[in-house]
Amino acid sequence: MAPGWGFPGWRGREEGHRKGSPVVVTMERPNFSVVEIEGPDEAFRPVEKSRNKNVKQVTWVLLLKASLAVGCVAWLTGSVCSLLGTVKRRLIFGEGVAVDSDRLGKGRVLLRVIRGFLFASLIILGFEVMAYAKGWHYFEHTNMRIPSTSDVHSLLHLVYVAWVNFRANYVAPPIQALSKFCVVLFLIQSLDRMMLCFGCLWIKYKKIRPRMEGQLLADAEGSGSEFPMVLVQIPMCNEREVYEQSISAACRIDWPKDRLLIQVLDDSDDKNIQLLIKGEVSQWSQRGVNIIYRHRLVRTGYKAGNLKSAMSCDYVKDYEFVAIFDADFQPNPDFLKRTVPHFKGNPDLGLVQARWEFLNKDENLLTRLQNINLCFHFEVEQQVNGVFLNFFGFNGTAGVWRIKALEESGGWLERTTVEDMDIAVRAHLNGWKFIFLNDVKALCELPESYEAYRKQQHRWHSGPMLLFRLCLPAVLAAKISFLKKGNLILLFFLLRKLILPFYSFTLFCIILPLTMFVPEAELPIWVICYLPVMMSFLNIFPAPKSIPFIVPYLLFENTMSVTKFNAMVSGLFQLGSSYEWIVTKKTGRASESDLLAAAERDYKAANQPQMNRGVSEGELQELTKLKEQQQEVVLAPKPKRVNKIYRKELALAFLLLTAAARSLLAAQGVHFYFLLFQGVTFLLVGLDLIGEQMS
Repeated sequence: MAPGWGFPGWRGREEGHRKGSPVVVTMERPNFSVVEIEGPDEAFRPVEKSRNKNVKQVTWVLLLKASLAVGCVAWLTGSVCSLLGTVKRRLIFGEGVAVDSDRLGKGRVLLRVIRGFLFASLIILGFEVMAYAKGWHYFEHTNMRIPSTSDVHSLLHLVYVAWVNFRANYVAPPIQALSKFCVVLFLIQSLDRMMLCFGCLWIKYKKIRPRMEGQLLADAEGSGSEFPMVLVQIPMCNEREVYEQSISAACRIDWPKDRLLIQVLDDSDDKNIQLLIKGEVSQWSQRGVNIIYRHRLVRTGYKAGNLKSAMSCDYVKDYEFVAIFDADFQPNPDFLKRTVPHFKGNPDLGLVQARWEFLNKDENLLTRLQNINLCFHFEVEQQVNGVFLNFFGFNGTAGVWRIKALEESGGWLERTTVEDMDIAVRAHLNGWKFIFLNDVKALCELPESYEAYRKQQHRWHSGPMLLFRLCLPAVLAAKISFLKKGNLILLFFLLRKLILPFYSFTLFCIILPLTMFVPEAELPIWVICYLPVMMSFLNIFPAPKSIPFIVPYLLFENTMSVTKFNAMVSGLFQLGSSYEWIVTKKTGRASESDLLAAAERDYKAANQPQMNRGVSEGELQELTKLKEQQQEVVLAPKPKRVNKIYRKELALAFLLLTAAARSLLAAQGVHFYFLLFQGVTFLLVGLDLIGEQMS
């Protein structure tokens, strides 16, 4: 064996070996094979040579590495200081806002429970640190030594022994039972996800698509006799940022003008926004578009009440289909031509649903994570259920309904905040079929701030649980097959709306931190790491470009389980927040085609005189007055919004970080890293550091 670098006289011995004969090394009863050295060790010669000749190069390399290290340390220090400064500002300026956010008492019970867990965890962590310092045990869960009463030398030791005995006999069994129950639910839900993914792969392999009976309808400029009467409804409420885009997109739909009516259903309580929307409708009306502006004085029933009021108009009886678009949706001009023909020759078809496509999916990390969830929802859930079951939940927008199906199913009801799911379930119980078109897309936008996204998710998860309570007797009494009843109750409601937020919150936010202080109920690594990562890969399956975000997606979904669990409990027990409807804030981002169209309109308006044909002098004066009022409204300053702090998320962040400190003492690698990263994620979300940053 060649001598080490630090041995003296190495150069002399190397010269001697270089002139001598080959050396053969043998051993008695050798454990290694015989090694024959033919000559000097050639591997070291260029190293020594380079070291003697390239001292300046080595010096520059060392200086470069030192510079990089200093730069890295400076960047890390700056990032930490920036984060601490942002945290300080959030805590100072967001404190009053956080109190206002809890004004209605939402989640106070859950917050108190989390605080109780946090307080108990801090006390137990203090006991564990003291026990670790005194050597009472070494945190080994498998062979833990419980001190006997003869070893008790102090009151604290006695208390600790009592806690260990109480923990092993009374605390660990219920936690272990609850964890096994949650793991079973986790496995069932994972199996459901896998079956949905296999169904999606089968659809892609067989190229299964809904087919139309005939060819596409003729051009809208030709004969319109074969075109059915279609009503387009755009419900909105204080949609200042997006009203112009949605109305403009609906007015550009390629359909005979005499067989299309657009209803702008405005529930705005802001007079300025009412003037803006009314002025936009008036402008399109002057261009020959058949469009009507409707405004309700009292916003009862929210969106369901708005749609119900619009369907009660006398002229609605002349129309066969109704297309619904939310205020931020921008359908393509050929939307009706690609959806309405599916109703031809299919009298049992009640709904044709299109897919959503997002303008701002790459805006920030929050929109990227939302895009993963919604891509799985449309690409997998909606498509598979539409192909194999002819039923899925109506998404509330970008869909075309047969008006007869709406009327026979009871119309729009105001009993929940998920009127779209309500009408879909009742139509399914009445025997109507649904079709989902994955290749027909409508542009829309995602919430860019965590506050807007959180409120949206609360409504989306509290409404289904309230609806489940209300429609369960109707489902059991309906004259449909047991298979459809089982799908509605077990899969549609319980598994995908109740079980998912329940086990996610209970398992990863409550049980896992508790197992750090109750090691007898430890969770296996495959439950914490392997299975969630595999399920995350399945969720990212429809959006392969999002694979680099798999870890943030997994951590963020566990964080959002707090909001979803709170909403689920609120809807299941009919609490006050389950009836709350808050309009999701939008930014009003336009697509490229909309920007080009706007530029073209501005160019034409600048080079051509404005003409209003068939308009009386009084109407012209009213239109001019509306334009003047619009300019005043546009110039009015908008109120600034500030970021909030969320107390439940912050309390859980400290709970998870406390559990991470306990797992560090126990030398549990996977548990420590998971709890650390999950706790940091809760901290970032609780301080509203994800998504759009306000003033």
